[in-house]
Amino acid sequence: MSEHWDQLAQRAGRPLDAPKRRLLERFLDLLLAANRTMNLTRITDRAAAETGHVADALTLLPWLPAGEHRLADVGSGGGVPGIPLAIVRPDASVFLIESTRKKAAFLESAAGELGLRNVTVLAERAEHVGRGPLRESFDVAVARAVGTMDVLAQWCLPLVKVGGCVLAMKGPRAPQELPAARRIIQKLGGGQPAIHPAGLEGSEHVIVRIGKVRGGRGIR
Repeated sequence: MSEHWDQLAQRAGRPLDAPKRRLLERFLDLLLAANRTMNLTRITDRAAAETGHVADALTLLPWLPAGEHRLADVGSGGGVPGIPLAIVRPDASVFLIESTRKKAAFLESAAGELGLRNVTVLAERAEHVGRGPLRESFDVAVARAVGTMDVLAQWCLPLVKVGGCVLAMKGPRAPQELPAARRIIQKLGGGQPAIHPAGLEGSEHVIVRIGKVRGGRGIR
């Protein structure tokens, strides 16, 4: 599977070295071990996790800013996609937003064991973070499998600064969800959503990109 990871990273101009591969492997060790005692992921098979977690996360690499940036992983759960992205992009400051305390504790422990100094865990609800001091402070907000597009827009767009973007990892139903989200996206300063194939072989996953084109009025 490391060859698959290499291909995805190389496509984004971020080739993996041996230390990064080892960290990605170790992250899966920690995730699958912790999943035996708490509900972090439905994927319990190692090979499936290599694709469904790490490779899936790496499909976001081409859409991230080239240099240093701040990234919010909304509803981080078991740390996907945030932790793999933090491993491959050590120049990114990655904030893992997870309101469930047990999951947030796992994220803190995993980041510590992996030595990821560029990771911060926020044990808060995303909507609360978006109303506080971190509002419009991120270059990118990413989310995977945490809600429909209207919900994701409410959670993610307030976090993103003007000129930044939301990257929503979605399945093939994304086009059907966007009409119901249009008003919320516009109200929160989002531009026209664009749907891109994730580029993961054998997967129907897509990436919905929403640029932040103006400051949003917010939803209270």
